[in-house]
Amino acid sequence: MERKRARWVLEYFDWLDTHSHPLTFGDVCSRSACAITQSGGAMCIARCSRCVGMSLVPMAILSMVANALLLFPNLKTHYLLEGHVTREALWGTGLWASGFLILLAARGFVSSSTQMGCCGFRTEMLCQFGYSCVALAAAGICFLVSGRGLVQGPLCLHNSTQGLNWEVPLIRDRNYLSERERWATACVEPQGVVLWNVVLFSILMATSGMQVLLCAAHTLNALLGVLCGPGFRNNKVGPV
Repeated sequence: MERKRARWVLEYFDWLDTHSHPLTFGDVCSRSACAITQSGGAMCIARCSRCVGMSLVPMAILSMVANALLLFPNLKTHYLLEGHVTREALWGTGLWASGFLILLAARGFVSSSTQMGCCGFRTEMLCQFGYSCVALAAAGICFLVSGRGLVQGPLCLHNSTQGLNWEVPLIRDRNYLSERERWATACVEPQGVVLWNVVLFSILMATSGMQVLLCAAHTLNALLGVLCGPGFRNNKVGPV
């Protein structure tokens, strides 16, 4: 009986030696490193999101101001009330697209948290991807509309062969942007509207173009976060 007990004890210890593997100092360090790298990747992505969001805010405000000024040539309201404002300015893409929608997306970027865990991180990155796609589309629309308004020229009172008419006299002249001497004589009213439109539409194109670049980069960053998880920027750390 004693021999059987001794044999069972020996077999038990042999089984422990075969199936158990005590944690060494290297194992603890490697597992801690994995957790730290994943946490660091999540925090890095959150910092990038906040940086993009904070950069978009002044651009959105500038776009809204530029589009608002386009609606009031020479800071006079009667042109808008009479419908004598350039069509691309009336579309207001600087107000609702590069302005309001970009501000909403920027708020989502800035308020992003660093949720731990694979599911929480991927869910947040999916929301970030949605914000980025909306902002990218909005900025792209504003860029295209502003370019159209810049190329076609302003709506103004023009001295044509049929007399004074409200029209877009420079729409057929694609080279007017390089011929500044024509800007002062192209329109009778409002005074200086060509320069007014060129400057403000150029500002809209510049701000919306930078918004497109930032939102495109953030879209790619969020997509990688969704597909690869919190540690996609780090090499995998294996056990020692």
